[in-house]
Amino acid sequence: MNDKPVVLVTRKLPDAVEKKLAEQFIPLLNPDDRLYDTGELLQLAENADAILPCHTEKFDADTIANLPARVKAIANFSVGVDHVDLEAARRKQVIVTNTPDVLSDATAEIAMLLMLGAARRASEGEHIMRNQLWKDWSPAFMVGRQITGKRLGILGMGRVGQVVAARARGFDMTIHYHNRQPLNPDHAGDATYHDSVEGLLANVDVLSIHCPASDATRGLLNRERLATMHRDAILVNTSRGGVIDDDALVEALQTGVIAAAGLDVFNGEPDAIHPGYRQLDNVFLLPHIGSATRETRDAMGFRAIDNLVAIFSGREPGDRVA
Repeated sequence: MNDKPVVLVTRKLPDAVEKKLAEQFIPLLNPDDRLYDTGELLQLAENADAILPCHTEKFDADTIANLPARVKAIANFSVGVDHVDLEAARRKQVIVTNTPDVLSDATAEIAMLLMLGAARRASEGEHIMRNQLWKDWSPAFMVGRQITGKRLGILGMGRVGQVVAARARGFDMTIHYHNRQPLNPDHAGDATYHDSVEGLLANVDVLSIHCPASDATRGLLNRERLATMHRDAILVNTSRGGVIDDDALVEALQTGVIAAAGLDVFNGEPDAIHPGYRQLDNVFLLPHIGSATRETRDAMGFRAIDNLVAIFSGREPGDRVA
């Protein structure tokens, strides 16, 4: 590349990523980490050949249609691409990439944390300790559930789901899963395949959601499906909030249809999260930190840069989704 392309970076990236980006491109950085509104984004894009956004920026059909003609690519700093209208990008001939694989270990760790936190009433325990409410110990105090030896259901046995299964086997959990198609034995291992969501839910003690958000999965965990789970079941979500019907889940947790939930992702995050979750003791909440390790955030950035280098070198990027 003789003349360095200009890349609009919409959020503050790790220092190592910004340094590497500057070696290959002219970056337009966001050192204050402000969330740009659509008007600002489009105005800044006037001077850019590509955009390196996060899932916090929404590229709907109108936004993509109004992108300057010089913008050739949207290289996402995320594995999920539900914030981008991929069909609109194809019409505009804007290449879209993501950052798969490198998030799997970190997200699986958070899934295990959510399982344990929800099962062992970590939110309640944290509240008691920070507010000096611990007055006594008894055999009946803070009794939760054990996940060791339980049945783990994985909804979406892709990269992350398979790592979660590997980690859960360390807790002697038996693995069940649902995909559109069963995996080959090399990837499924000893996991039991269920050909329907309902069949999976009825046969697990803990459900971990790892399917992408799409029109097909929006509201997938609704009132009817939650009712097929048993009353001691725990639901964990590290994928996207859109997979869950919030009203249905809040009601299920309030009425004891299921026992507890651990959530890292939400509809309307961060400002418009369903208020019911904050009122429930049996929900363990985290602020969308599934990929928030130094190692993973650096790897995500390097992967996005690799995709941009390929695009502006005339090669097919390895992680193209549109």
